[in-house]
Amino acid sequence: MRSDGSPIHEITSISGVGFGFLSLIVGVHRTWISKRDAIARVCRMLESLAGVKRFHGAFPHFVDTSSGKTIPFAKYDDGGDLVETALLVQALICVREFFSGETSEEIGLRRSVTEIVDAVEWNWFTRGETGPLFWHWSPRYAWAKNLPIVGWNEALVCYVLAAGSVAHPISPECYHSGWARSGAIRNGSNYLGVRLPLGEPYGGPLFLSHYSFCTLDPRGLGDVYCCDYLEQAHAHCQINYRYCRTRYAMEVGWGLSACDGPKGYVVNSPTNDHGIIATTAALSSMPFMPLRSQQAALRFLQWSDSALIGHFGLMDAFQPSMGWVSGTHLAINQGPVVTMMENHRTGLIWDLFMNAPEVKNGLAHLGFYQDNSHEGTKAHEAGRSILRGNAMS
Repeated sequence: MRSDGSPIHEITSISGVGFGFLSLIVGVHRTWISKRDAIARVCRMLESLAGVKRFHGAFPHFVDTSSGKTIPFAKYDDGGDLVETALLVQALICVREFFSGETSEEIGLRRSVTEIVDAVEWNWFTRGETGPLFWHWSPRYAWAKNLPIVGWNEALVCYVLAAGSVAHPISPECYHSGWARSGAIRNGSNYLGVRLPLGEPYGGPLFLSHYSFCTLDPRGLGDVYCCDYLEQAHAHCQINYRYCRTRYAMEVGWGLSACDGPKGYVVNSPTNDHGIIATTAALSSMPFMPLRSQQAALRFLQWSDSALIGHFGLMDAFQPSMGWVSGTHLAINQGPVVTMMENHRTGLIWDLFMNAPEVKNGLAHLGFYQDNSHEGTKAHEAGRSILRGNAMS
């Protein structure tokens, strides 16, 4: 949306809808919105989603806001987008778990969520093989986009949901040979003095450590490729922060991710730096770098006589060297801010998602473990204290 709240155009992002659902949950928890009003809003959203054309259960990336018709995202991409769908489904599961009452409205809400969640044919997106899931399928172009979902990126939750699906599960081998690339997902190198367990050099844009971890609780979570996913997320954020300190003045703040830019949407990272700070990058890193995230928030609020403050909060991005400020708020950036701040404070969304049966099943099938023991909890809290201290480094 524009800063004045008017729509840029009639386009709805399916993942943005998912982050909207998560924000509504937080809104009820924080009493920003009544439970009654939130349920009514959720039910209207679910009714709209039910009218959107799906492709083997997967939603498209973009839909027309008024009609629900598919809007092509790119060449060969006018059908199902499995990652967008996963980012919606993770939120729907949290909605189902949160609105757990026995009123007719909540029972109907949960029924609608189940119909959407169970319809996703995750296993069909393997092309009938034991390799990776594939990102796109189009009835017109079939698999022409040909983009396997391989790690490390924002799509870890896609494999967890696929493995835990009741109706259309994938085999663990899809995760190991596809997502993890038979171990090639590992990194282990040091960047700016920080060891990065997984992924590309310098970690890439920060949304890679935000989207899936809005719902997946990384604390004590591990598998054969990473002993602690909190370590992975913290390392990624710390590398991004340290890089920004070499590139931008301290009073500017920090954070490189995908965001609005002077010439349109752009992906920023330490290896692809366009000089644009995304406010979501630091703010959505609150559970992983709390002190540095809070410092960034204060600097964003104060920068250039409050130039970043808009009607819906901080604007999406800014280019300090040119004095340019985005005129937009993007749902896929705003939603993670709300969600991750709440996860830092209470773990609300993490708890809802991790206690859902299909999530427990998915993690178990893929060989994940989570140390929830008393000693493990104490050790983990000690680890969080260390992270808070290290945030000053």
